[in-house]
Amino acid sequence: MKEIHMQQMKEDVELVEEAIRSYIPYEESVNRQKRVIDAMRYSLEAGGKRVRPVLVLEFCRMLGGDPKNALSSAAALEMIHTFSLIHDDLPAMDDDDYRRGKKSCHKEFDEATAILAGDALSIHAFSVIAKDNDLSLDKRIKLIDILAEMSGYKGMIGGQVIDMENENCNDVDIENLYAMCAGKTGALIRCACIMGCISTGADEETIAKADRYGSCVGLAFQIIDDILDVTSTTEVLGKPVGSDAVSNKTTFATLMGIEKADELAAKLTDEALGILDQFDRRDFLKDMTHDLLVRIK
Repeated sequence: MKEIHMQQMKEDVELVEEAIRSYIPYEESVNRQKRVIDAMRYSLEAGGKRVRPVLVLEFCRMLGGDPKNALSSAAALEMIHTFSLIHDDLPAMDDDDYRRGKKSCHKEFDEATAILAGDALSIHAFSVIAKDNDLSLDKRIKLIDILAEMSGYKGMIGGQVIDMENENCNDVDIENLYAMCAGKTGALIRCACIMGCISTGADEETIAKADRYGSCVGLAFQIIDDILDVTSTTEVLGKPVGSDAVSNKTTFATLMGIEKADELAAKLTDEALGILDQFDRRDFLKDMTHDLLVRIK
């Protein structure tokens, strides 16, 4: 990524971090609930590239809006994403003890607190948007609606359900993988792009373009992850590789073969970049997209 865009990314992340802290403050009135608040903040502050909230801010900026008007949406989306990670790590799901080098929420606290912290984040996200008086009521309703749809059984949660069911199947086909990925990985990326558009009052045609861009990015990102799990090393990737094979998991790499999977990822990347070419002020997002989809880790 170009230096000027790296600086923009840093500034966007700082805005998001500050917003997140402000939306879950420590207050005397909730001192008795401090443990669950600690768990919420612990997981929110566990790191990560903040890709989804940055997409919200940058689609807003690309369309001529003020990114500060999209901060509540960006923070709310990251809360939903974090809630999903807390629950994914639980013994009933992926049973992971660590997340980004830190203890998972249920290991740092306990399972019950982790469940409640995830629940609290999933609910609080909508309150954050609802209380943003700098946005019109119409925009707030649209933002809440799209976040709910993309988070629920039609989106992220639905994708997770398919993923869990696939673990017990030996006949997973390409359509099944598309559906799983569109929900588990793609839904919140699509949501980020759409929310950025809504914050500026974009028309339906613009929102449709942003939605398709998000679909391409989400699918390509997952395909590349599948390939790297086969071809990379733990040292380069920064996390264990080969876990899909150990779990006997069907992925784009195992179902299509690495070469064809790579071709599909490249095609999706080209389509995503082509969509951005239809917008002004697209340079940052094109650079960010390239970094996300043309990578070795």
